[in-house]
Amino acid sequence: MALTLSFTSTEHCLAKDMTPENPVTRVGKTVNRYERAQALAKTAIGLMAERAVEPSPENFELFFAFASGDNPAVSRVIGDMIAGRKAFTPAVLDDLRRRFFAKARLEEAMDSVGESVAETLDAMLGKLEKAGRETVDYGKALSAATGELGAAQTPQGVRKLVDGLIKATRTMEERTAALESELQNSSREVAELKTKLDDVRKESLTDPLTGIANRKAFDTELSSAIRQARENHEPLSLLMCDIDHFKSFNDTFGHQTGDQVLRLVANCLSENVKGRDTAARYGGEEFVVIIRGAPLEAAVRLADQIRGNVENKKLVKKSTGDILGTITISIGAAELDATEAPSSLIQRADACLYAAKNAGRNCVRSTVSDDKGSVAAA
Repeated sequence: MALTLSFTSTEHCLAKDMTPENPVTRVGKTVNRYERAQALAKTAIGLMAERAVEPSPENFELFFAFASGDNPAVSRVIGDMIAGRKAFTPAVLDDLRRRFFAKARLEEAMDSVGESVAETLDAMLGKLEKAGRETVDYGKALSAATGELGAAQTPQGVRKLVDGLIKATRTMEERTAALESELQNSSREVAELKTKLDDVRKESLTDPLTGIANRKAFDTELSSAIRQARENHEPLSLLMCDIDHFKSFNDTFGHQTGDQVLRLVANCLSENVKGRDTAARYGGEEFVVIIRGAPLEAAVRLADQIRGNVENKKLVKKSTGDILGTITISIGAAELDATEAPSSLIQRADACLYAAKNAGRNCVRSTVSDDKGSVAAA
């Protein structure tokens, strides 16, 4: 018998009420962690079968997260798709995994590399401590030999003492050479781990779909740019960009084509944003551009250049070569005020973006704050 949506909803509510620390009672018996996991797995597998989703481990992870309710974002998106009876195509599932699980896997990778670095450094410290002890022992041997040489010695005694010093010195040379080799190997390992750590860090700041900076990178960069603008007494402007009619485009041509649209816009931003400026995917179909050293007038000119560049691109369906049409974007621009916070600058640029939408889309609008803090669009 197929798992119905009403049954799934019941199981989902059960999953949300239970936690490993606080099991609940169901039909007169306590549901422990193992039984809860069984119930969630049954719900996830039933949902996958009902929605014709391939029962792969990756897809199971998504639906198990939905059933447990531990990830509200996953629960909301998948719940909306089930309610709307939308298809879980491979492209849609890939996008869901990218959106909701990439961060966790990056954190695991960071932890793994960090542990490897710590282990390598511990090993290096151990080798250095051992070398230090051996150096102390060698020093003691030299001091003892010096004392013995100062005393009356027969030629045979001196010879024996010299032979002992030569042996100790050779042993020390061998240990030093071995330590040098080990430290060189450890140094290479640390360099490799540093490269991996840099790669993981870069990946954690990059949007996996478009290849430009993600929201986390944008937040960090905006704070840094504002601080530097104030220190250097330079202007700073922000663009908020949104793809026009993206949802209807997505619904008409599918998520894969929608992803192609997002990449197209990201490429246009990258082509027009150079030097110290930063283009990032803010979320969904929204993009942002931080423009250092630019007053509002210059920012508006760049925004219109980007808008025109996007409009001139033709979206081509890769499988057939058919031209699907053109894409347009609306852009809001704002210049940083002397004392405002990053959130205020974002809000003013966003307000202007909505002004551009209300003005008919495919246009640029700029905003300034008056003394009373109100927002005016021009």
